[in-house]
Amino acid sequence: MRDGGRLAAAIEVLTEIEARRRPVRLALKAWGDGARYAGAKDRAFVSGLVLDVLRRRRSLAWRMGEDGPRAAALGALRFLWAWPLERVAEAAGEEPHGPGPLTDAERAALERPRDLAEAPDAVRGDYPDWLDEAFARAFGDDRAAEGEALAERAPVDLRVNTLKTDPERALKALASIDAHPTGVLPTALRIAAPDPTARGGAVEAIPQFSKGWFEVQDLGSQIAAAAAGDVKGAQVLDLCAGGGGKTLALAAAMGNTGQIYAYDSDPRRLTDTVRRGDRAGARNLQVRSPVNPEPLKGLEGRMDVVFIDAPCTGTGSWRRHPDTKWRLTPEALERRIADQDQVLEDGARFVRPGGRMVYVTCSVLPQEDEDRVAAFLTRHADFAVKAATDDPKLAGRLTADGFLRLTPRTSGTDGFFVAVLEKTR
Repeated sequence: MRDGGRLAAAIEVLTEIEARRRPVRLALKAWGDGARYAGAKDRAFVSGLVLDVLRRRRSLAWRMGEDGPRAAALGALRFLWAWPLERVAEAAGEEPHGPGPLTDAERAALERPRDLAEAPDAVRGDYPDWLDEAFARAFGDDRAAEGEALAERAPVDLRVNTLKTDPERALKALASIDAHPTGVLPTALRIAAPDPTARGGAVEAIPQFSKGWFEVQDLGSQIAAAAAGDVKGAQVLDLCAGGGGKTLALAAAMGNTGQIYAYDSDPRRLTDTVRRGDRAGARNLQVRSPVNPEPLKGLEGRMDVVFIDAPCTGTGSWRRHPDTKWRLTPEALERRIADQDQVLEDGARFVRPGGRMVYVTCSVLPQEDEDRVAAFLTRHADFAVKAATDDPKLAGRLTADGFLRLTPRTSGTDGFFVAVLEKTR
């Protein structure tokens, strides 16, 4: 495919997403299924342009002076990918596959875009207007900058599985895809975000991946798991285990001592936990499925740590899933808040006196984070906040209340919130 065909394909996918509110993954798959002629580089180009447009939809519309998939795609090539104007014009007007020649208004906008400095915070930060109050609560005058960071392309982070290897050996195994230490956690490695038109290095193709040496896991997620503290020999319940990423991080920290129980309300998600646990060599893992009657019976009041990776809006993962920020609604947020209150109530039943509950969201919204902790504490005087980390490298990320707030701008991670609640009696 030539540039014109690729540009037209990206506009087609973006139009499908906008018209049908379709997840980007499904829209790209549908295009790919119908474009058998497209090679790997073509698919990477189209995917990269679509995702970059979704990351910067509002600021691109502002600079172009026009909303819509075509204007955004043209603006992304010019302002994000730094294409010269004439290359953009050539791709647009390419016969017979380009989306059509530039109009006079488009050419003018690409030459002399509106100044983003004059735009409202929500436009500069590329998030919906209705979230501006929440962003202002969380970040104050830095909210546009925080939104901009959430619109960047994300790196690929890896967690070295110490049940199978060590960081030095893992780095050697990953030399072909240029992994390097993050400098935050000794077991956390990073591969820089690839160029948007290129396919990233396939971690899964490294032979040691199938042997369980490392897992793909954002650094923020790894830090959240580390907030559980010293868990060797402990009794740990991962109450919202999902696919098992944090479960396996906890299991590795336990060194196959103690016992970790993985539960999720959706039994289908636990299938991955079983498979990944086997590959990782986690021998102290028990998966408790809701298909069984009373799956958590006998664990009440016995757990040293209850880890809650709560269901949330996922605002902290917008770098990786940019389409979700435009589909998020106030009603969906309210449903998540109710879920979070319920899972905190459920988790409290299993913590022993002196034990702790770790509450984690991949969200930057205070309504899902400190507000939920505050509401829980009004109902449970037997719990108290404990500092979420004592790591000096992360001390600057602690809030005045002892919570951990991570963002792409401040910590180079996805957005995460972590609260540690100790049961005092």
